[in-house]
Amino acid sequence: MEDSVAFRVNLALRELLALAHDVQLALARRLDLGATDVQALQHLASGTPMGTVDLAHALKIRSASATVLVDRLEAAGHVRRDRHPSDGRRITLVIADAARAEVRAALAPLIDAVTRLTEELEPGQAEVVAKFLGDTTHVLRTYAAEPR
Repeated sequence: MEDSVAFRVNLALRELLALAHDVQLALARRLDLGATDVQALQHLASGTPMGTVDLAHALKIRSASATVLVDRLEAAGHVRRDRHPSDGRRITLVIADAARAEVRAALAPLIDAVTRLTEELEPGQAEVVAKFLGDTTHVLRTYAAEPR
């Protein structure tokens, strides 16, 4: 790849990563939630059963702070506490259907715009972009998981 093209790709990727935080804040504003609340909903939406302590670890906050956060989300009707599917002694946090719909509606304009961009790609271009984004995601995930 030509040096100037590689530079432009790296610059565009850095801008994209920087904007991810701004997009998360914009979503929080649209939902009238805090940024950490939105992060919590994103983790809970992953489908992996999580309790409050699991959520605290995922958010890298103290379990007491996660309890306050979950209480706040529960009071707002965004989350409920259910029995764990395989261990009845544990509690699992579940996003309310209404909260899922609210998040989906708030993200719809963004998702639609990105979908339109994706549909403009030629099939060969789409394959290259998909591979690049998948590989980049792997690099980012590896970096994030590394110890200090």
